Amino acid sequence: MEINEQDRRLLRLLQRDGRMSNQDLADRAGLSASACWRRVKALEEAGIISGYVAEVNAERAGLGFGAIVQVRLSRHDTAHLDQFIEAVSRRAEVLELFCTTGEADYHLRVVCEDKNAYNNFLETFLFRLPGIAQVRTNLILREIKATSVLPI
Repeated sequence: MEINEQDRRLLRLLQRDGRMSNQDLADRAGLSASACWRRVKALEEAGIISGYVAEVNAERAGLGFGAIVQVRLSRHDTAHLDQFIEAVSRRAEVLELFCTTGEADYHLRVVCEDKNAYNNFLETFLFRLPGIAQVRTNLILREIKATSVLPI
């Protein structure tokens, strides 16, 4: 699906407020309600809109500990990679998982209640995965900019 300027306008509006009614969205985008509904449905079916979520303040929700975790694997065969990705992807503490270049093979953004919960995550889960060569933790001291809004 090719995205036009009207689609971009809809996406920008929905990223700001995914709960707005179709009528409000149509009014702000300068479309009829039926045309707006069809465009949004097409964006959803094409996978451009992959879902709708609520933004939750982690600290206020009791998840005050955050870290960027760098993982280097000792083995890079398909079985170990698949097992690592599957296991880490299932963990609720892991908000983001990136395969990267450089010294680390993977970067994870992890949130937990506190350092004890994070230590438990490391000792009972991450350190026990096969093929882990090194884990390096960078604590998040202060979140300066975090967004899921794309520059469309």
